[in-house]
Amino acid sequence: MFEVGTGTMMSAGRAVKPLHELLAEAGVTIDFNDYLPAVRGYYQAADGRQMSMPFNSSTAVMFWNKDHFKRAGLDPAVAPKTWDEVAEAARKLKAAGIACPLTSSWPGWIQVEQVSALHNIPLATLGNGFDGLGATLQVNNPLLVRHMNNLIEWQKAGLFRYGGRDSTADALFPAGECSMALVSSGARSRITREARFEWGTAMLPYYRDVAGAPRNSIIGGASFWALNRGTQGARAVEEWKGVAEFYRYISQPEIDAKWHMETGYVPVRRASYEVARAAGFYDRNPGSDVPIEQLLRGGETTANTRGIRLGGYVEIRNIIQEEMEKAFQGQQNGKQAMDAIVQRGNAVLRNFERAIAAEREGAGP
Repeated sequence: MFEVGTGTMMSAGRAVKPLHELLAEAGVTIDFNDYLPAVRGYYQAADGRQMSMPFNSSTAVMFWNKDHFKRAGLDPAVAPKTWDEVAEAARKLKAAGIACPLTSSWPGWIQVEQVSALHNIPLATLGNGFDGLGATLQVNNPLLVRHMNNLIEWQKAGLFRYGGRDSTADALFPAGECSMALVSSGARSRITREARFEWGTAMLPYYRDVAGAPRNSIIGGASFWALNRGTQGARAVEEWKGVAEFYRYISQPEIDAKWHMETGYVPVRRASYEVARAAGFYDRNPGSDVPIEQLLRGGETTANTRGIRLGGYVEIRNIIQEEMEKAFQGQQNGKQAMDAIVQRGNAVLRNFERAIAAEREGAGP
């Protein structure tokens, strides 16, 4: 189940067998303290117990076209670190005749969720939903309103191109159209395969004047969930043991590192990171360690940087995209867009809570 489905799975009650229970009953031990905090924390209960098995994890990064930077008189070896530097570079790129200085995939994930995490700003109350049902969205805060207004102005000025919903904009960077792209770190394999220019990988930009920034980014990807019943009814003890052994297998640093190096997803364990480093993977693939270092930045995660635990969040992400599109079309400003996301998103949260309550009531004791 992908990461923002975690809230829904956590509310599934007896349909799910929590990971910590499964491992304890099978006598299998996995050292989750070695897992990257931003990874393990996303799939933990409020008390720190592991609910699902982290597997394919990514985060968002910035890729930049070094050939475009040379053409614009920018240092091709240095990527912009802050949003002010991004805007300055975009102006020079545009002046050099480049039609798309900046773009972004996954508008909700990168321009709302990641921006919130990097600046340690809550996306929602109750620890972004980690502390239980009843959370309300807070994306109409001054930082995100400011950021949305910046994106609107940059698009008007031809500095930023809205590339579409979800991963639609992924193609713009390897095609050589856009100079800077904020996309999933998992896009690296496609860029390596398709790009016909020199490029680099950098951490996401941040606002320098926000105290405490930058913090760690949050993950994308998915985790394994164990379900209590199969097609033939309750699962046998041997089947649960098999699931636990599979989890033990994929948790091994050598296996995780192999998955990381062959797919482009990040290693979920520090030990796996060291296996890849010792193998010379990062020397042969410069920049491939950037997403890992970004996830580790700041040490342990905070209530605002561990992830999102909101039910119905898939629908909320679509709402975010819809309201951003209205803003880019000139129908509303940043404040109006973020207010609309809060109003519509909170309605989704309340509907989800009512549905959960009805299911629990119908389930009986």
